[in-house]
Amino acid sequence: MCGIYGILSLRGGAAPDADMLDRMGNIIVHRGPDDDGTYLAGEVALGMRRLSIIDLAGGHQPIANEDETIWVVCNGEIYNFREVRAELIARGHKFRTGSDVEIIVHLYEDYGLDCVEHLTGMFGFALWDSVRKRLVIGRDRLGIKPIYVMWQPDRLVFASEAKSILALPGVSRDLDPGAVEEYLSFGYTPNARSIFAGIEKLPPASVMVCEKGEVSIREYWRPPAEVDETLSEDEWLARVLAQIDRSVEMEMVSDVPLGAFLSGGVDSSAVVAMMARHSDRPVKTYSIGFDTGAAGSFYNELPYAREVSALFKTEHKEILVRPDVIGLLPMLLWHMDEPVADSAFITTYLVSKFAREDVKVILSGVGGDELFGGYRRYLGDYYAARFNRVPAWLRQGVIGAIVRALPADRHSRLTNLTRYARAFVESSDQAPEDRYRSYVQVFGADALDRLLTARRRGQIDSLDAAFDAAVGKDGLNRLMRVDLLTQMPNDLLALTDRMTMATSLECRVPLLNHELVELAARQPASLRIKNGELKYVLKRALKGVLPDSILYRTKRGFGAPIGAWLKSELTPFVASILSRQSIERRGLFDWQTVSETIALHSAGREDHTDHLLSLINFEVWARMYLDNRTPDDLAQELVQEVAA
Repeated sequence: MCGIYGILSLRGGAAPDADMLDRMGNIIVHRGPDDDGTYLAGEVALGMRRLSIIDLAGGHQPIANEDETIWVVCNGEIYNFREVRAELIARGHKFRTGSDVEIIVHLYEDYGLDCVEHLTGMFGFALWDSVRKRLVIGRDRLGIKPIYVMWQPDRLVFASEAKSILALPGVSRDLDPGAVEEYLSFGYTPNARSIFAGIEKLPPASVMVCEKGEVSIREYWRPPAEVDETLSEDEWLARVLAQIDRSVEMEMVSDVPLGAFLSGGVDSSAVVAMMARHSDRPVKTYSIGFDTGAAGSFYNELPYAREVSALFKTEHKEILVRPDVIGLLPMLLWHMDEPVADSAFITTYLVSKFAREDVKVILSGVGGDELFGGYRRYLGDYYAARFNRVPAWLRQGVIGAIVRALPADRHSRLTNLTRYARAFVESSDQAPEDRYRSYVQVFGADALDRLLTARRRGQIDSLDAAFDAAVGKDGLNRLMRVDLLTQMPNDLLALTDRMTMATSLECRVPLLNHELVELAARQPASLRIKNGELKYVLKRALKGVLPDSILYRTKRGFGAPIGAWLKSELTPFVASILSRQSIERRGLFDWQTVSETIALHSAGREDHTDHLLSLINFEVWARMYLDNRTPDDLAQELVQEVAA
């Protein structure tokens, strides 16, 4: 695990130098505090910061092939490297290290650009072919590891984090208006773009090639679109359990201590269960809880985590989070590179920092909801088919009016249910794509028109593009595929990568092993969700592995009770960061709309947690990345403002 970066001079541009690489590497030292390395040769410069996990002594990067004509830097882990290495040695290749990364240069010698199809793992790599003068940049299938790219007439620049690119002279920090709109719409910026004009993200499952001054990008993988109707339910259960077990075992390879995040939910508990099978010592597990502040008891999952820990006899530790997070936000959003409207980035950082005191590698259950059907929004069609049998006058005139009149938030069982009911009733008559959009969006189109001071661009957004790409006859599977293309890489995996790497902790996500993803994608939707039961196949597969009290418990997200804090403990912070002066100085948002959003949320009339979090995080982020404030300086100012 590390951070990579580099520069390729184009069309007679100035050759990159060591000072440029130092600028790029020094700013992401958190990604790799153990080692650094560079390769400079004429028009190309490659660099890396290393967090040593495998082959601690010999895995220094960049790594070359036998005659040093091909060089590579890689961020991530290649889990099938031992099998591939044996095959390559049998074909005559000579290895210098025991590193997993070295197989990439030898695979490239044999397979060229198709080398990436032989890798199982999470990775972002850059390879320089000095004979062909070709730069190859590749990203893993699910987008677990990030790659940012900027190309200008005279150079191409890449890095694991955007801040490395921004560290170079002459790089603009101008906003991309379309990306800002997408952020406000969905709480994250989309694939192939970033919040910064001119800096893009290499999409998941893509390879970029720059040769002879020309840049091309090709997609090398998609999960299968067609389901397999030939297997019985019992056969699916056996295959799912076996593949989860194999994926976890594969991702436990490490030369340093490792542990697991444990929320007590189905996904993280399944990962811990499989780790316990393959470990000759107690698994180290780490949990986060809330027992103070508004809504703390509703969000607290520690009892479930303790139950799983006791069952598998793990070495368990817990950390409690309180609503004094103001001082953390600048530092966390600096690490994120781009704003994100998901409170899970706070909890992920805090539990990562806690775990890093003991271990260097952590396994997470991220991905289970997208693969096996764990989100309530997947039930939209199921309930709509039943609800729409009710006469229209009763649905909208009576039931709709009652639901809309009830208070709604996400911080007690009753008001959380009201929130879901309101969203469902308001979207029940819509097409499946529009209903899904209403569930996942932050600011809808009308709200965005009111919020933005400048006219919206009105172009096709990433969700439209994802629906176009998510082909298949099964509507439910199509929704899950859209999640894999959008929210998964741009929200969940992005914050997981940045927040764990902020603490120099490597996070592995075995439920996103691409073989397990392919297996899950072939399941009929009727087995992923059966008779309204989410994660039907996964829960049935884990019968006998996990107790029913875990398999059938009420689902919680991994975020913090931010919405409740915003109208209680954090009210002074909201008033400060989203003050009229602050909003009008930034000039992007309409103050009246912001003020109304705050008021409706504070009164409990509407749940605007995501709306307010998106605005707050954007303003905190902007003060650093646009106004050139340091995280420490800004944190001190925010704390003092609230105290005053």
